[in-house]
Amino acid sequence: MPEPAIVTAPTVERQEELLTEEALAFVGALHHRFTARRDELLTRRAERRAEIARTGTLDFLPETAGIRQDDSWRVAPAPAALQDRRVEITGPTDRKMTVNALNSGARIWLADFEDASSPTWENVVRGQLNLTDAYERRIDFTDARGKTYALRPAEELATVVVRPRGWHLDERHLAVDGRPVPGALADFGLYFFHNARRLVELGKGPYFYLPKTESHLEARLWNDVFVFAQEYVGLPRGTVRATVLIETITAAYEMEEILHELREHASGLNAGRWDYLFSLIKNFRDAGPRFVLPDRNAVTMTAPFMRAYTELLVRTCHRRGAHAIGGMAAFIPSRTDPEVNEAAFAKVRTDKEREAHDGFDGSWVAHPDLVPVARAAFDAVLGDRPHQKDRLREDVTVTARDLIAVDSLEARPTFEGLRNAVAVGIRYIEAWLRGLGAVAIFHLMEDAATAEISRSQIWQWVNAGVVFDSGEAGGEAGGEKATADLVRRVAAEELAAIREEAGESGEGAFAAGKWQQAHDLLLKVALDEDYTEFLTLPAYELLDGTG
Repeated sequence: MPEPAIVTAPTVERQEELLTEEALAFVGALHHRFTARRDELLTRRAERRAEIARTGTLDFLPETAGIRQDDSWRVAPAPAALQDRRVEITGPTDRKMTVNALNSGARIWLADFEDASSPTWENVVRGQLNLTDAYERRIDFTDARGKTYALRPAEELATVVVRPRGWHLDERHLAVDGRPVPGALADFGLYFFHNARRLVELGKGPYFYLPKTESHLEARLWNDVFVFAQEYVGLPRGTVRATVLIETITAAYEMEEILHELREHASGLNAGRWDYLFSLIKNFRDAGPRFVLPDRNAVTMTAPFMRAYTELLVRTCHRRGAHAIGGMAAFIPSRTDPEVNEAAFAKVRTDKEREAHDGFDGSWVAHPDLVPVARAAFDAVLGDRPHQKDRLREDVTVTARDLIAVDSLEARPTFEGLRNAVAVGIRYIEAWLRGLGAVAIFHLMEDAATAEISRSQIWQWVNAGVVFDSGEAGGEAGGEKATADLVRRVAAEELAAIREEAGESGEGAFAAGKWQQAHDLLLKVALDEDYTEFLTLPAYELLDGTG
């Protein structure tokens, strides 16, 4: 028998309910069977990145052309609980978010152990317990103001789809034979073991979002994990359902192959905007000036290469009978500024109406107040239908070049874009180091993906020697060249402004935060000559064991 996982962390209250002998044996079995393959696939990622650096391009895989050309295969029909996905809300699995997301009126809650969660051991354990408590209807929450939150009747609650960590991250507090268990297997294994049968009895099932997938071979690994897990606990194949985030540029060229690998278990694909841009920069970072992106907020979903990506996703999904789920509306409403809300709601409404008319079957929001906005956009197109998978989008033709036509953008990087990237990066990393993974910054819900795009853009602009746009958007610093010294100056100014804003004493004082650590880490991952593959890898080394 494989060795069970060993816990190597200080005790968190109630963790014995989660970390049972049987659950740790299951996680150990997953590790024993699949971690070596995970390691091989991470090596393959590096090899493919080197090939992209050498060629400066990507193409659809010739060896899998037969899968793409075969019209006969489809993914398994969606279960009843995943038929209607017109609005999905995302967020971490803390107790308050668990109640609010389930009560939000959204059809789906993406319960996030990945980009919206800082993986302190306490967050990992408590997040799992909160989900089980919700299924057993023994969860509530009272905030600092004395307001109590409790679950609505079961038929009004969102269906839970769990997002485990990506393949690249480890869970250092669970080890087998002295090696940490991959975070993906830890999150999946603990959730599946404790809840799969319970969910089936509730008329639903163990449903997952798969993040950071870079190839169909990684999807094949997940499929094998699902098959093994279902056999381990005695559930039929196909009980698990997975939606794959197409949030890497390489996965965009393998959408059909990814669905094919998971066809017994697949329920859809999702367009993950910020990670997609991060992946594009990461893979083409040394492929010349035509891959230099402007400010992140200037790269809208109507940009030609982003339109190619989303329209190909819809066409692929509907051709294979899968749901196509649109991107995130990250706006956080202001309780004090109705003008900000009005302008932002109008943008969200336009974005969701475009997605619905393009053929998407649903979309994401980050805040409960946006659920009615997104729902109205999709209601207008779907009516009483649960989805629009009958829209095959045969009018869509996307070439390999279309997906990487970044040079079609007219916008250029600006100094204000640099300042915003630094400001968001420092603020987000500081919160993440304190155990917060989803953070409201400048009226937007930021997570690890937005920090990744921020630091990657800084790295790209400096290494490309970008001269900031001197037009209106460039402001007074238009015409200035992006250099490491300029980034350090902007970061120092931002840190000083945060110090003045926070003060030196009292609640929330500068010294009580992790601001200097965040500043230093941002500069390291933004300015080091050797590009760090994921910001969260060095950041994880700075996390306290229990948060």
